[in-house]
Amino acid sequence: MPPMPAANRAQEPSTWQKRIMGAMMGGGVGLTIGFIFGSYSILRSGAGPRGFLATLSQYMLSSAATFSFFLAIGSVIRNDALLPPHMEAARLQLLPPLVRSKAEGAMLMRARWDAERARRTAA
Repeated sequence: MPPMPAANRAQEPSTWQKRIMGAMMGGGVGLTIGFIFGSYSILRSGAGPRGFLATLSQYMLSSAATFSFFLAIGSVIRNDALLPPHMEAARLQLLPPLVRSKAEGAMLMRARWDAERARRTAA
């Protein structure tokens, strides 16, 4: 049986899509944590002059913004690898550490960005 054409295969998400997914997950977690801590704070010390809803929404939105910012960055950093996670773990255990210069790292990053840009324009 011939292999499937490359156009029908599922591709992994781009760095931009990973950042969006991380931000959405962080927003959901932040809203939940903001609701819990904001409700506790309001029950403990009162809503203040702005009222219950304004105070709770400030807690929730500030928590959501903080969590989404850091989870977006973390998901891009965590998932920005050329190898799948299980292969990367095997490589780290079996091979000596690989140390590169700043120039080599910059060239590798630029090559990844160019490959992703080419893949995005081709699609």
